[in-house]
Amino acid sequence: MTKIKSINPFSGEILQEFNLFTASELEAKLVSGSDAFSSWKHTEFNQRTELMKNAAHQLRVNREKYARIISLEMGKVIKESRAEIDKCAWVCDFYAENAAEFLKEEPIELPDLKQAKLIHQPLGIILAVMPWNFPFWQVFRFAAPTLMAGNTGLLKHASNVPQCALAIEEIFTNAGFPEGVFQSLLIDSPTTLSLIEDNRIKAVTLTGSEKAGAAVASAAGNQIKKSLLELGGSDPFIVLKDADIAKAAETAVKSRMLNFGQSCIAAKRFIIEAPVYEQFLSLFCENLSKLKSGNQLDENSDFACMARPDLAKELFEQVEKSVKAGAKLLMGGDKPAENSARFTPTVLTDIPANAPAYSDELFGPVASIFKVSSEDEAIALANDSQFGLAASLWTEDKTKADQLAKRIESGAVFINSMVASHPYLPFGGIKKSGYGRELGRNGILEFVNTKTVYPG
Repeated sequence: MTKIKSINPFSGEILQEFNLFTASELEAKLVSGSDAFSSWKHTEFNQRTELMKNAAHQLRVNREKYARIISLEMGKVIKESRAEIDKCAWVCDFYAENAAEFLKEEPIELPDLKQAKLIHQPLGIILAVMPWNFPFWQVFRFAAPTLMAGNTGLLKHASNVPQCALAIEEIFTNAGFPEGVFQSLLIDSPTTLSLIEDNRIKAVTLTGSEKAGAAVASAAGNQIKKSLLELGGSDPFIVLKDADIAKAAETAVKSRMLNFGQSCIAAKRFIIEAPVYEQFLSLFCENLSKLKSGNQLDENSDFACMARPDLAKELFEQVEKSVKAGAKLLMGGDKPAENSARFTPTVLTDIPANAPAYSDELFGPVASIFKVSSEDEAIALANDSQFGLAASLWTEDKTKADQLAKRIESGAVFINSMVASHPYLPFGGIKKSGYGRELGRNGILEFVNTKTVYPG
C-alpha cells in the first residue's frame, strides 16, 4: 500500500487519496515531537489549560465541518457525528479544568514523622494507535489528558479515516499548541510496529481489535515500554424479572444500534430472565423496527451503513455460521450486496454455545438474545466470555444490583442505564478486553512517571 484512500462507505465514492509518509517525513515528525517535548514539559498548567480550552472552542465553532468529515468517511449518521464532536469538546474542557489537581504533589506521612511525596512527571512522546469507529472521540480521550500531562502525541489513525486524522491535527494547530506537540502520521501497520522500537517513543496506547492489540503490546513489551490496550467487548445487557422492561427494551435498542452497532461497549448479548423474556423480546423487536435507514447526511436517518464493505461481509458470515449452528433468526439476516457496507439490523435467539454469536464479538447491528432461568444463571452467562469490558444490569432492587455488580467480570457495570464512556469515569476492561484505564484521574496517570521523593 503506497496510498491511503478515504472512501464514503455508503456510496463507495473515493473522497480523497493520500500518500503514505516517506521515511524522511516520519523522521521529521519524530524530531519535531521530541524537540517539542523538551519545552512543552515545562509549560505552566495555566498555559496548557488555555490551549486545551482553545481546542474545545475549535471543535465547537467548527462542529458541522468536522461532523461532516466523520459521517462521510466512516458512515456514521450526522446527528451522531455532531454528538461525537460535542463530547470531544467536553473532554478537552474536563482535563483543562482538572489536570493540575489530578497531577499535584501527594504528601506521604511516614512513621518517623518525615514527609515523603509523590510527583507526577511526563514521559515524552506517546504513540496512539486509534480506530475508525469513533474517529474523533477515541483520539481526544487520549490526547486531552496526555497533552495536559506534558507529553507530546503522535497519532497513527485507522487507514480508512485519514481525513479525520489530519483534521484532528489541524484542531490542535489552530488552537495554538506549539509545533510538534500533536501530530498525525500517515503510515501503515508494519511501519507502526517498527516505530514502537524507536527510543523517542516512550509508551503506546491502542484502541482496536484483539489481534492489533496483541501485536502492539508485544512490540512494546519487547522494548520494555508501557502500553495501554482498549480492545473488543461482548458486553452483556442483563434484564431481571423485576426490571422496568419497557425502559430496558428501549435502552437496549439504543445501546445495540448506536454507531450502527460498531462500538466496543455496545450491548451485544442480551440476557433476559425467563418471566419477562417474551415481553422484552417483543418490545425490543418493535423498537428496532421503528428505526429509519438512509444516507448518513440525512437528518432523519437513524443508521446508514457499516464503515467498510469487508466489515459487513465478515459480520454476515458470523450470523450465517450462528444460524447453521442452530441459532434462530428472528429479524434481518439479509446478505449484504457485493462490495456494499449496508447491513440489515438482525436479531438472533436460541443461540448454542458453539455459535459465533455466543462467544465472538459481533461488531455491528446484530443482537444476540438469551433466556435464563435465574439471576445466578444470568451472571454465569455474562461471565462466560473471553471479554470483560462493561455490562448493563437492570433491576429495581438497588441492594441486589450492588451485590450482583460485584460478581460481574468487567471493567464497569452500569445499573439501569446504557454503558457509555464519560470524562469523569475511568474506562477500560479486563480479560481480552485489554488493560489500563482511560478517562477520569486514572487516565491522566497512565502516561506519567509517578516518582517518589524521599527526604534524607
